[in-house]
Amino acid sequence: MAHKPNAVIAHDDRYNRRACGETASQSVSDDVAPRDLRAKNALGNGMRMADVVVVGGGVIGLTIAYELAGQGRRVAVFDRSQFGSEASWAGAGMLPPGDPTGAKTPEARLRAASHTRWADLSARLLEQTGIDNGFRRCGGIQVLPSDLTEHAAGQVRQWHGEGVIAQLFEDSELRTLEPQLNPDITTAYHLPQMCQVRNPRHVKALLAACIQRNVELSPSDPVVDFETDGERVIALRTGTGRHEADQFVVAGGAWSAGLLSRLGVSLPIEPVRGQIVLLTSRPGLLRQVIELGPRYLVPRPDGRILVGSTEEHAGFDKRSTAQGVSGLLQLATRLVPVLEDAQLERSWAGLRPRSRDGLPYLGFPPRWSNLIVAAGHFRAGLQLSPATGLVVSELLAGSEPSVPLEGFACDRHDGPPRP
Repeated sequence: MAHKPNAVIAHDDRYNRRACGETASQSVSDDVAPRDLRAKNALGNGMRMADVVVVGGGVIGLTIAYELAGQGRRVAVFDRSQFGSEASWAGAGMLPPGDPTGAKTPEARLRAASHTRWADLSARLLEQTGIDNGFRRCGGIQVLPSDLTEHAAGQVRQWHGEGVIAQLFEDSELRTLEPQLNPDITTAYHLPQMCQVRNPRHVKALLAACIQRNVELSPSDPVVDFETDGERVIALRTGTGRHEADQFVVAGGAWSAGLLSRLGVSLPIEPVRGQIVLLTSRPGLLRQVIELGPRYLVPRPDGRILVGSTEEHAGFDKRSTAQGVSGLLQLATRLVPVLEDAQLERSWAGLRPRSRDGLPYLGFPPRWSNLIVAAGHFRAGLQLSPATGLVVSELLAGSEPSVPLEGFACDRHDGPPRP
């Protein structure tokens, strides 16, 4: 394939601080924009054909590339924009717990496999790159309406069935753990193994690690077409030319359906807009992730609090809206009244790739023998990325995947997504 200059990342000391030890004066607003993730091109020369081409440079595509390159494969990654600048940086970085010994559903198995890999992956990235992705165990509190106490107890039993630690709160215990929660909240349970990571830092670390492993990175180089021969993809075309490989992976997030349609593959993956607001308060105001249904507060050690997120069918429109921001602010102040005095620092939106059932597609689509799809992770791309990178690398090597993939088959749906 034609050589594309490797990306060069400036190692900023602010990314090397341990997240748990940051102070407000030390902290940086790396939750607010993807500009620090942009890859700068450096001149290079020579040509080579890749073993694997990955289309999509978000956290899924980069994790796959990192795993493959670690096995000695020659990997190239192409992205329509800057690496990690879409849903990968826009999320809140929550990592729910899981236990492979008790996981019974496809989602639970993939989540558990990822949960067991996050600490080691984070440590390896720190050692290899000097970039701290902010991974830490923070704990989480699941809040429910007061009339759903029995439902909360049922959810706790489900977590126990997976082998995950969960505890239904008594009111006094809840106040001790998070004194600033609204005193009207009486029904909640605790997930002490909940973790979090700083999305932009993690993508920055992955990029640096991929460069160390000689992955060829081509940002702002969208795929315009594929070349095929029988049941094989033999090359793709971008603005920079024709790029051959032995195997291909489509991990294009919300843009995956459009990419795959060029190969006659119809997968119901649609963009779902998620808006987030960033508040600034004092460090230590909240310690745990707070969740109410699909919405949440994620406190950072520096006093910033992420409030998210909406789920809106708005096509590829990434605007923040008055209605979306207003609803999130109401959520924040309802859960933690003292946040009425917090500074509103910024709002943004990302496009999450949703399949019909909310589960990703992982595997070979019908007809194609050397093409794998890894897309449709919806709200869970970051949290499921370690296991996704593992199983995709196993599939490409012809090995049995570590996680059963029957629930993620590419042929499980037909037709357009439901409204």
